[in-house]
Order: sequence, then C-alpha cells, then structure tokens
Amino acid sequence: MEKKDIFAQIHDLETKMGSVHEELGSLKMIVKELLEENQRLLMENEQLRKVLQHDHQDSEQALKGAQQSVPSTIANLQSDELEKDNVVGEGYDNLARLYYEGFHICNVYYGHLRTEGDCLFCLSFLNK
Repeated sequence: MEKKDIFAQIHDLETKMGSVHEELGSLKMIVKELLEENQRLLMENEQLRKVLQHDHQDSEQALKGAQQSVPSTIANLQSDELEKDNVVGEGYDNLARLYYEGFHICNVYYGHLRTEGDCLFCLSFLNK
C-alpha cells in the first residue's frame, strides 16, 4: 500500500467515526426526551389516580348518606304504600348515585357531566 491509500483509509475511517458519533448523540437526545416524557406521564398518572380515588370515596360517602335518608322517609309512609315506595326508593338511590358521581339528573341537563359544582335543578329534584 502506498502512503496515499493509508491516509485515504484513515480519512474514511475518521469520517465514518464522526457520523457514528453524531448518530449516537442524536439517539442519546431522543432517549433523554423519552425519559423526561415518561417521568411527566408517571407523575400525571399518579395525580389522576389520587383524584379518581378521592372522587370515588366522595361518591361512596354521598351514596351512603342518600341511602340513610331513604329508610327514614319510608318509615313514615303508611304500610299499604310501602311496596310502591320501595321501587321509588331504588330509583332515588340510583339518581343520587349518578348525581354524586358527577352527572346531572335534572331535566335540563340530564346525563351531562357536572363541571361547575352543584346544580340547583338537580338538588331541588333530589329534595322532592
């Protein structure tokens, strides 16, 4: 081999090493971005789980409160109306559960998600 061939091979090898180094750097940046996104998503997922658990506990407590109010109402009814009101009581429980899960039960927005807190129409309906 001549000196020119050796220098040409060294130059080619050096060029290839530079491109591999650039490729490795870009892959390193992609991995860094993926790790950051993964960490952000893990934190968001944890926050959403806390919110979901809190909402679930609130709805369970509200359902228990609604179920406790229904027996006291039924106790005041006459005995011949008791069977009829048991069916109404179950419907009331279902509507109360839906309301405390965050849905409207009033005739204005029935079935829509409540996003702005309590609805006066729904509350008046529950109090009937």
